[in-house]
Amino acid sequence: MNTIVKEWQIVTIVSENQIIGKVLYAIVVEDMYKRFKAGDYVTTSKILNISTGTQLIRTNSGSIYQVIGSGKKATIDLNELPLLRKGYSPDEISSLTARSDSVVH
Repeated sequence: MNTIVKEWQIVTIVSENQIIGKVLYAIVVEDMYKRFKAGDYVTTSKILNISTGTQLIRTNSGSIYQVIGSGKKATIDLNELPLLRKGYSPDEISSLTARSDSVVH
């Protein structure tokens, strides 16, 4: 097993109402290759396969993630992907986007 994660979300990336792909955003429990420490966030490369029976997710980079617990689904715009990669959760991104859409006079 490569990496075990919790508090995970399958994040759909869209641009101009077209689905670009999906990535995994999660909190690391254990990483056998020591790329991540427990408690770190991870945003993966594009998801290639999700096996619901084994709770394994394979990504474009060849990594395999075992998800534990229940997960959520989220959608963000392609231009918000850098925020996800910096560690902002999809919920935080939605909150930031909602605030930036508000106009103050």
